[in-house]
Amino acid sequence: MKLATIAPVGHVPPGSMVDLPGRGSTYVIDTGPVPAGTRGERPTLFLLHALACTGALTWYPAIERLAARARVVVLDQRWHGRGIRSDRFTLEDCADDVAALADVLDIERFLVVGYSMGSLVAQLAARAHPDRVAGMVLCAGTTSFRRGARERLALEALNASMGTIKPGAGPVPADSDEPSLDHGTGSDARSRAWALGQFRSTAPGAVGRAVAEIGKFDSSSWIADLDVPASVVVTAKDLIIPPRRQRWMARQIAGASTYEVVAGHASCVLDAETFISGLLPACASVSSRARP
Repeated sequence: MKLATIAPVGHVPPGSMVDLPGRGSTYVIDTGPVPAGTRGERPTLFLLHALACTGALTWYPAIERLAARARVVVLDQRWHGRGIRSDRFTLEDCADDVAALADVLDIERFLVVGYSMGSLVAQLAARAHPDRVAGMVLCAGTTSFRRGARERLALEALNASMGTIKPGAGPVPADSDEPSLDHGTGSDARSRAWALGQFRSTAPGAVGRAVAEIGKFDSSSWIADLDVPASVVVTAKDLIIPPRRQRWMARQIAGASTYEVVAGHASCVLDAETFISGLLPACASVSSRARP
């Protein structure tokens, strides 16, 4: 099998475990508040990752470039990576975790940027916490998964979308957050090893439960009521979430801007430059329209 081409893992910002009172602890990367004396106000972006991934794995190719324009907060959602361990998994709890983390970090208003499963959590966060969510960017997203056989297979394929990442030579710890990879011989193999370690940090049983919850999600009756600036990044070669469904979602949100990228569902990692070419203007558009 041909190995997928993944974005090189140069430097992943360090993170730490953060306790959310009454909820549990999760792993968080935070690029930090705007330094004192900085001109202009930079928004805060909460990046919400895809199914079966960690925050770092979904977003590592984009963090540095987003951080040049905004404060960036990346978390492992519950049951994923080093996210909250709990008796149940619901997307609603994931949305409430975002607001709880904002409380701990003393962030009053923020933008939610979600990829695939993260786009569902972003919609729920905007609905449940309208006083906190100042805008949203939905990437490779949808309002629902139909429950026919084809889309059940598509949901299962979400778990396998990173399966073409195979480890190579070079000792990289599975839990390494700062690979410090050389960009010479062997760096691609070591990047694969790091990515595979991130991918394997979520248990198959957790993925199965998340798939079941995703299958129940349906925002089609209320997404038009979300009164926040929004952008939608459409992955136009997506075989998991049909592009027509992504475009339909965008049309339901008043004033939403749409950015199409000619890439597939796993493009956040497997075609990162193409995906980021849509992500950056999408975030900039929402940031410029976000309410203080």
